[in-house]
Amino acid sequence: MSSVTNKKKFNWLKLFSNAFFVYLYAPIAVLIIYSFNDNRIAQVWTAFSTKWYLKAFTNEDIQRAIVNSLKVAGVATVVATLFATMAALVLSSSRFRGHGVSNAIISLPLLVPEIATAVATLSFFAAIEFPLGLTSIIIAHIVFCIPFAFMPIRARLAGMDQTLQEAGRDLYANDWQVFRYVTFPLLKPGILAGGILSFIISIDDFIISLMVAGAGATTLPLYIYSMIRLGVSPEINAVSTVLFCISVTAIIAYWLVSKQNEEKVHVH
Repeated sequence: MSSVTNKKKFNWLKLFSNAFFVYLYAPIAVLIIYSFNDNRIAQVWTAFSTKWYLKAFTNEDIQRAIVNSLKVAGVATVVATLFATMAALVLSSSRFRGHGVSNAIISLPLLVPEIATAVATLSFFAAIEFPLGLTSIIIAHIVFCIPFAFMPIRARLAGMDQTLQEAGRDLYANDWQVFRYVTFPLLKPGILAGGILSFIISIDDFIISLMVAGAGATTLPLYIYSMIRLGVSPEINAVSTVLFCISVTAIIAYWLVSKQNEEKVHVH
């Protein structure tokens, strides 16, 4: 009797989970489907067409927004991953006074609401009279992306066999040689995963970019938002679909790298 009751409970849970995923992803499916709609009115389907993709990506404003997004995400990813790697190495190598506080400070952007981070960043730029533009977006994204890059790198370091580094020192290698020939090769999957995660966060960000962007510093999410204010069109659907595909591709890459990371940890 108990097993039958449990089975019924799990059936309801399965049904609820399926309904939740349909609710979550159905709008995205509709967005993608209607991006191929030939009709100018996005909600009225007439025929299959790819003309909106061609029109969207021959639009100079959209091209400029894409380039801005790639610049911001590229620089933010490299710098944030570099800082996250250095922080992870320091925090994992030794215990020192303020170790816990340092960990908390790095993780703080993950806990604070993004709108609060955006307002605080804008207030800081205003206080030091820093001009708003592409540079301000890049700086804000670097700060916001560091904890996201830090997590997989720190996890990789925690799973590493420390005796390998000790063996390198026993063979008369100095600290730089140990890092170059032992630590870094083992850490590469974690660094790559952290970089991919930072790139996803940066290229999709809207709130922080909206707060700290200046004139001529329009990223792709900001441009999509400005287009939506004039009404939904298949052109917007096409641009949004491409942005979604970029994010999904990056997420898959992150998952594959993380899986490879876990397998290597288990092997070692």
